[in-house]
Amino acid sequence: MKNLSQMMKKAQEMQAKMADMQAGLDDLTVEGVAGGGMVKVTLTGKGDMKAINIDPSLFSGEEAEVLEDLIMAAHAQAKAKAEEAMKAQMAELTGGLGLPPGFKMPF
Repeated sequence: MKNLSQMMKKAQEMQAKMADMQAGLDDLTVEGVAGGGMVKVTLTGKGDMKAINIDPSLFSGEEAEVLEDLIMAAHAQAKAKAEEAMKAQMAELTGGLGLPPGFKMPF
């Protein structure tokens, strides 16, 4: 039974650490860039857009479609960076548990 109580204690500790990590994702910011830096999108670790910066040279009528594509590309890059950061934090958090591949947290 001692093993079960230790496992439950570790699970509770991990749950608390995961809650802290998820709260920290609001403080994490990542930036996606497209068009050689002409469009920049900043997201939180949770994927919420915080800022967008567009080079003024892109504001002509015929460039609207290009601008839209660059915004989408910058957003996708920033979101991918946020997901990578979250995966790295999860790997650090669960590193000592030896969880099987594909095991989803929290319980």
